[in-house]
Amino acid sequence: MKSVEEQLALIRRGAEEILVEAELIEKLKRGQPLRIKAGFDPTAPDLHLGHTVLINKLRQFQDLGHQVIFLIGDFTGMIGDPSGKSATRPPLTREQVLDNAETYKAQVFKILDPAKTEVAFNSTWMDQLKPSDFIRLASQYTVARMLERDDFSKRYGSNQPIAIHEFLYPLVQGYDSVALRADVELGGTDQKFNLLMGRELQRAYGQPSQCVVTMPLLEGLDGVKKMSKSLGNYIGIQEAPGVMYGKIVSMPDALMWRYFELLSFRSLEEIAQFKADVGAGANPRDIKIKLAEEIVARFHGEEAAASAHRAAGNRMRDGELPEDLPEIELRSSEAMPIASVLNKAGLVKNAAVARDLLGSGGVRVDGQAVDRGFVFELGATHVCQAGKKAFARIALIPE
Repeated sequence: MKSVEEQLALIRRGAEEILVEAELIEKLKRGQPLRIKAGFDPTAPDLHLGHTVLINKLRQFQDLGHQVIFLIGDFTGMIGDPSGKSATRPPLTREQVLDNAETYKAQVFKILDPAKTEVAFNSTWMDQLKPSDFIRLASQYTVARMLERDDFSKRYGSNQPIAIHEFLYPLVQGYDSVALRADVELGGTDQKFNLLMGRELQRAYGQPSQCVVTMPLLEGLDGVKKMSKSLGNYIGIQEAPGVMYGKIVSMPDALMWRYFELLSFRSLEEIAQFKADVGAGANPRDIKIKLAEEIVARFHGEEAAASAHRAAGNRMRDGELPEDLPEIELRSSEAMPIASVLNKAGLVKNAAVARDLLGSGGVRVDGQAVDRGFVFELGATHVCQAGKKAFARIALIPE
């Protein structure tokens, strides 16, 4: 295994918080593989790149020689995770959860090494608990402590209903750590309350407390809201290679560094060199192409990535709109000049380049050349072309 310092450097990459890092260091010093847990409720059949932030971190732990446990919350999925929710979530049936779980396994093994991954279902132990066991579990926490949780507090303060079964969710998630004897649990920043519950319950059940690593919620293609299918700012890992490639290459330049940090397996030194290259005048689009090829290859293979790159280049050289035209949503409180839209959408390097293209007739909106006077109205959606190679369907959404 790598040294403790080398392991910590990789574990810290992209992590929001490590609780408690001193304890993690002591665990790593033992020189034995740690049990690394991350739980996923299969509430939907398909994953997007935002979900893979945690899975990537699991892969890094796997590469460091630790035992990774991919926990499918088929029991908790029937409760519905209340994290960040303003209303009670409708529970799924066992059949829905199991169907979704099968698709999850197929998707995550495009990142994780199946030979080194322990797949667990929390119904395995939760279905075995007797009513008296549940009473003991529920006795470990008070209602007052539950209401300290931000989403519960807001709902309680605004007279929104909170069902009793929702209080069980963090308790069950915490008990999963007891059942699995986890050394480390990973989760998004919105899961911090639940993750810390695992530490407390392990102590209550006579086990050493797990460490917690929280990962940030990946911003969607708008660069503002977290990636979400409902917001339309997502990249699905089962999307066609060309669609995935086009969305990544068309993202705003500033956003790509966040994606490199959280989604790429390239070294931080290599990414730093990319930043230096852009600072020295390299085209950011060329760097995004490297990211797009890496991500597409991960989920579809090297040949699919190469084909997506060739197809995108050929179509754009011929002046044809791609079939997998990237779709970008921008949010604003007012109408915007076309130069600003092109810049914010990442179709040009900066506003000055946009103005130059507009002055030379190199910008088209819905197939028609436009000049600097064109204004993008709130609520409007247009197909925009900047130069010969940058295309996107852009929607300007009111804030």
